[in-house]
Amino acid sequence: MPIRRLPDELISRIAAGEVIERPAAAVKELVENALDAGARRIDVTLAGGGQRSLIVSDDGHGMSRSELLLAVERHATSKLPEDDLVHIRSLGFRGEALPSIGAVSRLRLQSRARGAAEAWALVVDAGTVGSPAPAAQPGGTRVEVHDLFYPVPARLKFLKNARTESGHAADAIKRLAMAHPAVAFSLVDDERTVLTLPTTLGDVAEQRLERLGRVLGRDFADNALRVDAERPGVRLSGFIGLPTLNRAGAQWQYLFVNGRPVRDRLLLGAVRGAYQDLLARDRHPMVALFLDIEPADVDVNVHPTKAEVRFRDGALVRGLIVSALRHTLAEAGHRASTTVGIATVEAVRPAFFHPGGNAGGSQPRLADAMRFQAPSGMSAGPQAGYDAPASRPEAATPVNGSSYPLGGNYPVDVPDPQG
Repeated sequence: MPIRRLPDELISRIAAGEVIERPAAAVKELVENALDAGARRIDVTLAGGGQRSLIVSDDGHGMSRSELLLAVERHATSKLPEDDLVHIRSLGFRGEALPSIGAVSRLRLQSRARGAAEAWALVVDAGTVGSPAPAAQPGGTRVEVHDLFYPVPARLKFLKNARTESGHAADAIKRLAMAHPAVAFSLVDDERTVLTLPTTLGDVAEQRLERLGRVLGRDFADNALRVDAERPGVRLSGFIGLPTLNRAGAQWQYLFVNGRPVRDRLLLGAVRGAYQDLLARDRHPMVALFLDIEPADVDVNVHPTKAEVRFRDGALVRGLIVSALRHTLAEAGHRASTTVGIATVEAVRPAFFHPGGNAGGSQPRLADAMRFQAPSGMSAGPQAGYDAPASRPEAATPVNGSSYPLGGNYPVDVPDPQG
């Protein structure tokens, strides 16, 4: 078969497959565009996991009529004013997001440039661009994506169920929200509010910790150690969890380079190296680290979705991370996370405190338990334990099926689960 040039429509769909592999990728690209446009509030609405519909609205600087037409052309962007691929300071720079999304969906753009008297709308249907028309828009930009991948039915077969796709989209939004705590975010999925992140106040560290607490949970915020270290041309900041606050997978490790979420092997390996003497091989710490480095010293154009980067001096970056994390952990000493204390109390709590542990099968209040009177033969004094009566087994078995560590001895002021 002779070599031939592919039609432009097919070229666009092939290129779209590299950038938009699932609804979450479209959400990520559109939210990054909003952040680059200086938005202070970004609202995302999903339906059907984002495949049936996804809408991203922002209050950024918006676009004029002529800019709308350019925005849907491939490799048209406002983010490389001097055609400089070395000093990239924006999240996007390739000019591929909107054309790629428009090639595989029904896309509607609606925008009003800051200070403009009117707004404009533009529709792109499977790569076919319409004509701009006047629209009602208070300010900023609204992007609607409907029937994603309808021109390429084969791609639909590889999508997961709506709940899974929504989860991936929510994760993409959370990652970008962590890096930009001064921006408010919201996510509505099938008319259900999933995420509401207001703008945070305070200095950068306070803003980040508050945003991280809202995204990762109060356990992380209450047990996080602040990291702040610097070497020539590179600075590391953020928060890391105590070693006792760990998880079974590495998905709780959030890494950012110049505000861009990445999953870079060098960075992940550095985190693992810093904790290697403190955690078992199958346990992973919770971290949120932000690396600020001169744009000329990092290449962000090495991955189709910009999920990986390359550093000019990888050894410098790795050394900074390992040393900063180890120093921070050493300063914390033997401090344990609050979750360990709670788990310990729950593990040793006797049957009297467990649902179903008493005859009525109910959970008594702690105040009632504290008023419990020691049974006959049990001393209420301050000694470490008491000897079980001879009529009882040598080692009693609590509700969890394991024996108490000291045979038949029970702690003072705790009722015998065998009655």
